Amino acid sequence: MKAFVFPGQGAQFTGMGKDLYDNNALAKELFEKANDILGFRITDIMFNGTDEELKETKVTQPAVFLHSVISALCMGEGFRPDMVAGHSLGEFSALVAAGALSFEDGLKLVYARAMAMQKACEATPSTMAAIVALPDETVEKVCAEISTPENVVVPANYNCPGQLVISGNIDAIQTACEQLKAAGAKRALPLKVGGAFHSPLMQPAKDELQAAIEATDFHEPKCPVYQNVDAQAHTCPKEIKANLIAQLTASVRWTQEVQNMIADGATDFTECGPGKVLQGMIAKIAKGNADVTAHGIEA
Repeated sequence: MKAFVFPGQGAQFTGMGKDLYDNNALAKELFEKANDILGFRITDIMFNGTDEELKETKVTQPAVFLHSVISALCMGEGFRPDMVAGHSLGEFSALVAAGALSFEDGLKLVYARAMAMQKACEATPSTMAAIVALPDETVEKVCAEISTPENVVVPANYNCPGQLVISGNIDAIQTACEQLKAAGAKRALPLKVGGAFHSPLMQPAKDELQAAIEATDFHEPKCPVYQNVDAQAHTCPKEIKANLIAQLTASVRWTQEVQNMIADGATDFTECGPGKVLQGMIAKIAKGNADVTAHGIEA
């Protein structure tokens, strides 16, 4: 069975989408539509901008979303998913590609999400860190022992076995990194991010995005969408909405998501969008399973 997966923030690069724009009429139409919706030429930044310009919150999330969705839609008959999933931001791309959201509504929600998250980041100095080569249970235990309502640290992204990203207040992250290194982590690496994504510190952004999501029409997707919050397959628009709202303050259960997709028959994973991050994660999650392959669209 074919699974199509969509990356999150951090996969962006200068020049992303330019080949599609130059060589595909549908892609050019959708990119120009996006410029009109956003009110600025995001394509100029995607194709020719600096790394710093691409990292601006109002650019990064819609840029990755646009590249991912347009890559999938321009596959034509080649895009026939049995199931889809996306990592964090990528869940919006997956929902549009699967027909649960229109292109226009998906882009508007992603832009609203980006701006709401930016505000939440500015309100509370916070960060994230990648913990490498420790069991998830050890990371969970240390976070639970350190975290308080005033000084939060929680597991945020279950990326693959041996890689769990934690999120929270700066002091709590520093303490957790020290204790996790002492517990045997090969690396406890602070990430260059604007704030504590997928943690309780994103509650203001969640409140803001909830209103936008609830006001948007969702449809039944053409295939099951595996969602970050519970790693389960969903087709009910009401459930999809609720999970999408919960996603901002909840952990991304990517490891469990991919495991569930494989258990449900997925053998061929295609990553739609910039970079190869998800392909690497899937290879680690499916390690030892010769039936499972992961590749990009070109493969």
